[in-house]
Amino acid sequence: MSRGAGRAGGDAPERRSYEPCDLKRAYAAFLRRFPPYADTARIDELRATEYARLGRAGHTYLDYTGGGQYAESQLARHHALLSEFVLGNPHSHNPSSAASTRLVEEARAAVRGFFNAADDEYEVIFTANASGALKLVAEAYPFRPGSVFLLSYDNHNSVNGMREFAHAKGAAISYVPVRRPALRLDERALRRALRGVVPGADHLFAYPAQSNFSGVQHPLDWIDAAHEMGWDVVLDCAAFAPTNILDFGVVKPDFVPVSFYKLFGYPTGIGVLLAKREALAKLHRPWFAGGTITVASVQDEGWYRLAPPPAGFEDGTVDYLGLPAVIIGLEHLRAIGMKTIHKRVTALAGWLLAELTTLKHSSGAPMVRIFGPRTTERRGATIALYLLDPEGRPNDVYEVEAAAGRELISIRTGCFCNPGDGEVAHNITHDDMERCFSEPCAIVSLMECQQVIEDATGKVPNTIRVSLGVASDFGDVYRFMRFVAGYRDRVAEPIG
Repeated sequence: MSRGAGRAGGDAPERRSYEPCDLKRAYAAFLRRFPPYADTARIDELRATEYARLGRAGHTYLDYTGGGQYAESQLARHHALLSEFVLGNPHSHNPSSAASTRLVEEARAAVRGFFNAADDEYEVIFTANASGALKLVAEAYPFRPGSVFLLSYDNHNSVNGMREFAHAKGAAISYVPVRRPALRLDERALRRALRGVVPGADHLFAYPAQSNFSGVQHPLDWIDAAHEMGWDVVLDCAAFAPTNILDFGVVKPDFVPVSFYKLFGYPTGIGVLLAKREALAKLHRPWFAGGTITVASVQDEGWYRLAPPPAGFEDGTVDYLGLPAVIIGLEHLRAIGMKTIHKRVTALAGWLLAELTTLKHSSGAPMVRIFGPRTTERRGATIALYLLDPEGRPNDVYEVEAAAGRELISIRTGCFCNPGDGEVAHNITHDDMERCFSEPCAIVSLMECQQVIEDATGKVPNTIRVSLGVASDFGDVYRFMRFVAGYRDRVAEPIG
């Protein structure tokens, strides 16, 4: 029996073509379905001015979880500032150093204001990126035998990597699983894990506010629940902060890493650790560097003192030329409004999820499989998916990415440095993964590991991801749907 048999009258499913000539009509229908989008018209103006290069290049950018897009005015304002000031290394008192120090502190204040982080409660520590912020916490946290480092399955690898420091110090490592199909955390298992620790030791719980794989958004009230049971909390906001309000006057995580290019595209190479002062006091740095100490001696080895934060945690010289661009980027987001950005991407994601999940082959077989929530309830504008052929086989994601690229559509493929979500989404077992790590396999790349699993099990441990952000518009998601519709009734080629 064919997949299409059994439907009343045997009618073929509605054929959606998403032709360019239908864009205007589709947009009108979209506004009727998602009326809040009309409140975000300000961003359409910015798309035509600040982000005009996307249109000039004919580019459809759908990788905001990978990196944000910058506005033209950000570059112009930063260049003008650098052209005006004479700036030098802030580790001095000369005029150029003093000017840099003033700008660095203005950047610190801008970050604190953007996240509503009270000066007497949170410290703002500049790092190279979110990964650097996480490493700073992991290497200095007082793990010891009896401590537990608890992680969710859907953490990014920069969080997973923290476990190596915990393991080296004798702490126990524990993971809370996510469950198919929605890829949400098993909350009962989480609460059992939070309760089941030995009092008196330091315990650290790390989870993402939003999964960078599935878009799942986890409850922020887990922070208070963990605190009540004696845990410190790392809240990874890399995928959450660019399109959601993060208010430290409401939620009180102990450590929050952020990369600024994820928020507003430029500059790259600057991140921040927002740390509760009382939690920061627990950290014991295993080394020192220029700028992090008050006194050091070569002859009397070991006679040195860590400078008070933030200086004691900012290794070497901060990016004093780049930090003014952080102020400019935050002001740009403030001018747009995080509520406006959130409203916009939620509407676009809602339309895209609805269209993807109703797209059918002529046989009636689904063309798309979504990994994670299929609606916008408790999820962000990051969507992981497969494109399926009429027999339910996934199209090779690398071929899909290449085909999209030929149409100047930027999507992302792989596991997105989120192995836990990927393993659960694709039903990859411990034994499946062991094939990649056991001799004589000698796996040296992700693609080789994926091929080994595919050859042995028939499972395809790979994914397509589209994600929306500050400059996204309806034309972007419509063009992506036109691209996806081109796979209707196409038979998948053998992968690899």
